[in-house]
Amino acid sequence: MTSERAKRFPLGLEDLVREPRRPEGRPGEVRAAALAASAALNARQQPARILQPSVAGKAQSKQGRAQALVGAQARPQVMTPPKPLAAPAPAAKTPARPVVQSATARPSSAGRTAAPASTTAPTRAPAKPAAQLASSAKSASRPAERSAAPNVALNGAMALTSERVRERMVERLRANGVTDQRVLNAMSVVPRHMFVDPGLAVQAYEDAALPIGHHQTISKPSVVARMIELAAAGRTLTNVLEIGTGCGYQAAVLSQVAREVYSIERIKPLSERAKTNLRPLRIPNIRLHYGDGRLGLPSAAPFDAILIAAAGLDVPQALLEQLAIGGRLIAPVGSQEGQSQVLTLVERLGPAQWRESRLDRVFFVPLKSGVI
Repeated sequence: MTSERAKRFPLGLEDLVREPRRPEGRPGEVRAAALAASAALNARQQPARILQPSVAGKAQSKQGRAQALVGAQARPQVMTPPKPLAAPAPAAKTPARPVVQSATARPSSAGRTAAPASTTAPTRAPAKPAAQLASSAKSASRPAERSAAPNVALNGAMALTSERVRERMVERLRANGVTDQRVLNAMSVVPRHMFVDPGLAVQAYEDAALPIGHHQTISKPSVVARMIELAAAGRTLTNVLEIGTGCGYQAAVLSQVAREVYSIERIKPLSERAKTNLRPLRIPNIRLHYGDGRLGLPSAAPFDAILIAAAGLDVPQALLEQLAIGGRLIAPVGSQEGQSQVLTLVERLGPAQWRESRLDRVFFVPLKSGVI
């Protein structure tokens, strides 16, 4: 090693071939620093290239030329900053042999310049997991975006919520004696599965009463259709009052038959649930109220029809008074003991005259006063 070279490169070959330290920074930072250092070294490598022929000329064997070339390759790393100096362990071991071979076959400066670039190639591997992590983070955020989507139980019951299934329900209603086509059409367009718990969606179009919480039920489709047909009796309904909104299903069916539907619920959580169930359907002619159904809704009276979806020992007088002359009231009357409830039709014939008819045996939850 000449004195001029010793001043410029104070370290010997044995110091340069030590196993490099592992990088402490992130893979992206190491790669960026390595690229920056490589660009800077390309500019500074010109004096070193001038020295290579003299070193190679002094060597008398291929081994001397190989050592000189290894020294020329390793020397620029001394000039790099502490962190980017060391490449990952696989990069330090694998490129050493190919670099010597390529430099021996083509001892030009261009061949030696390409060798350091090959040592930076393994640093691209850590960048791959970073991209995979970014994509996995995006995919992990998608379930949160879908949290407002319908739940799994409804998705599993999609085959049961089709128009064809509702049409089969309507055919059963027709076979059981419901003849008013307006009522049948209303039953065919209202999606009953949207008004029951997701776990009960598979039973939504069976002729069965289903629990909706707070010791209340959604009435059988046959009972809903029967009550609405009796209340309409072939007339055009303007104002209809429903006592006991429940989950909102009967109000939705009524909205297809009457111009205005008023519905009262005394249980606050059920009243809120009915609003939630009805909101996606965007039905404009339903007015929901939270209050005591036995008191009716005097502000909107008189009503062409009143439907009571709970059984009392009698029909409250306030509701009889709010029925329009010629109007019809449908209510289950009787106690739950012994299932002695009977579906009852009350017609108002005059200012103080009503006529009562007892029809079908039914079973409803009790009609109570007050609000909860």
